[in-house]
Amino acid sequence: MRLAIFPGSFDPITNGHLDIIRRAAPLFDQLTVVVLVNPDKRAVFPLERRLAFIRETVANLSNVNTAHFEGLLADYARASGARVVVRGLRTEADFLYEFQMAQINRQFNPAMETLCLMTAPQHAFISSGMVRQIAALGGDIAALVPPAIAADVAALCRPRTDQAPNE
Repeated sequence: MRLAIFPGSFDPITNGHLDIIRRAAPLFDQLTVVVLVNPDKRAVFPLERRLAFIRETVANLSNVNTAHFEGLLADYARASGARVVVRGLRTEADFLYEFQMAQINRQFNPAMETLCLMTAPQHAFISSGMVRQIAALGGDIAALVPPAIAADVAALCRPRTDQAPNE
């Protein structure tokens, strides 16, 4: 069975992520979207909420499931039996980062390969951080995140109005 993983923080999942998932899914028997808990990133959405957003978004893809993991990606790949890590590339900077990560992952798990898919041009500017910032400022994020989660993401990113303004 050809198993692959698509790791990330998905805080929240965007249309760019979904594009990569939809394009990678037919290449494998099973694709697991793995929410990695990264100690260097402070997540805005709790882990369970991020997993729920992903599940809602990929519900129609029968060979895609979700998981979460804290630790080294190379260890997760080995434990899950996945030999391929799928990554999406938006820019040259993404390539340089993913190249370095692929090399270090192979150091810890020589059986692991990294497959990079180029982001579709219409999604190249989208990042989870940009989505959160636009939503927090009251902007329309409908074109940036999957329709099934857009309203929830927008509502959760808006500042609470019951707080006193900063003086």
